[in-house]
Amino acid sequence: MPAPRLLAACLLAALTVSASAADGPLVQSDDLYFLSADAQLRATIARQPNTRRAKNIILFVGDGMGISTVTAARIYQGQSASRDGASNKLAFEQLPYAALSRTYSDDSLVTDSAPSASAMMSGVKSRNGTINVNSTVAEQDCEAGLRNTTTTLAELAEIIGMSTGAVTTTRITHATPASVYAHSAGRDWEGGKAKKPTEKTPEPCIDIARQLVEMKYGDGLEVAMGGGRERFLPVEVADPEDQGATGARSDKLNLVDAWLKRYGDGGAFVWNNTQFAAVNPAKTNHLLALFERDHMKYELDRATDTGGEPSLAEMTAKAIAILRKNPKGFFLMVEGGRIDHAHHEGNAARALADAVAFDDAVKTALQQTDARDTLIVVTADHSHTLSISGYPPRGMSILGKVTNAEGKPSTAADGKPYTILSYANGPGAEQPVLDQEQKPIVDAPRKTREDISAKDTKDPNFLQQSLVPLSSETHGGEDVGIYASGPSAHLFQGVVDQQYIFHVMNYAGRIKQRAETAMRAGGLKKH
Repeated sequence: MPAPRLLAACLLAALTVSASAADGPLVQSDDLYFLSADAQLRATIARQPNTRRAKNIILFVGDGMGISTVTAARIYQGQSASRDGASNKLAFEQLPYAALSRTYSDDSLVTDSAPSASAMMSGVKSRNGTINVNSTVAEQDCEAGLRNTTTTLAELAEIIGMSTGAVTTTRITHATPASVYAHSAGRDWEGGKAKKPTEKTPEPCIDIARQLVEMKYGDGLEVAMGGGRERFLPVEVADPEDQGATGARSDKLNLVDAWLKRYGDGGAFVWNNTQFAAVNPAKTNHLLALFERDHMKYELDRATDTGGEPSLAEMTAKAIAILRKNPKGFFLMVEGGRIDHAHHEGNAARALADAVAFDDAVKTALQQTDARDTLIVVTADHSHTLSISGYPPRGMSILGKVTNAEGKPSTAADGKPYTILSYANGPGAEQPVLDQEQKPIVDAPRKTREDISAKDTKDPNFLQQSLVPLSSETHGGEDVGIYASGPSAHLFQGVVDQQYIFHVMNYAGRIKQRAETAMRAGGLKKH
């Protein structure tokens, strides 16, 4: 372009910009994305920290709910409701304060649920496989575990007369719920299989189920709901739901009977949805609800259960109704435990459905409590190896295959399509060639990736492809989110170690301070 014409074009462009900006310095001021971010900024500026003492504390743990799971669940929830998934927000994503939690354990870059849940419940890091003992205790070391226990937030709460509870979709004796009330050098010592007394340890390492029923602080948990029924019943007792099945305890202890004997008229035990619905919170002070012999059903399978199971949101509502009767307040831990299990199976559909059910439970708690006196913390114990791949159009199903903007399948270097979601390892990988003894043939011809062109990747039973072949997908080691509202929620900011969660909850309720005062005044108090 000749110089005079170039100069004229530049002047014209300058005049056009000047005219467009006449009403303000930002030409994008009426853009919807701009306006939404501006509104969020104004809300953040106007936010005032709540520095009151928390009467109630609820800790929500989405087991295995890493950042990629939160993002995928957000999209899944929105798309399931015929909304735009990308701009959708989960209930807990709308809480006013957030931080990142570093989840490593004392002995591993990638934690398991036992020390990570214990960190949140007792304020210290410990070794993989251990529950509420300090970092000197090796997994399975009964003697060291007995000598080096920690004190949990729930135990402190019981000392000062608060009510306490644990709700989960896993076995109630599984690692995360066990961290509320138990101490164990072995997370697998769930029911009747703990270490026997020895010369070094005259006191036995009591199994986790028994620790729940015999909890020594205050008058024990007011609410315990989940699965794991066989850990509470002896092998001589038939299971009430599954024909031909019995309990799993070999010590002849019937812990259901022990629970009912301990709490008398104010105690209750239920195992199906009809009984659960009939529980009157006004007349029930201690509820033990065990809906499965093992873990509860995945959310996508819950309707198929023989005896019927309540949702996690329904269990949360019932727990709050029982616990809030106490004028001294309550502590409740709610776990969406089967998010983790579905990930281990390489099954994203069930993981996301359980994450949405978990979010429903958070929403229920927000509706049934007051942010002025109730601290709600939502987090995860660890992540998984779930990944979200590029570059799908915005409206594509999160469970679908990647396509371009015209809907044509995107293909990898091998010429085959790939899904939006995948795992770094797990059962979705091509498995090795095995010999007659079922051992891998090292020099066998390398298999190629399966062609999923004809696969329905939205089928709930579809397993996302993975890179490294493992029978069970592993946890991931990256940081996880913390989302909070209520008293002291503003203390969640930045990047913190996982045990910091305990310290904020403790500070919010002044729990340790009040427990020390109560103990000086006369020891452990029942309410």
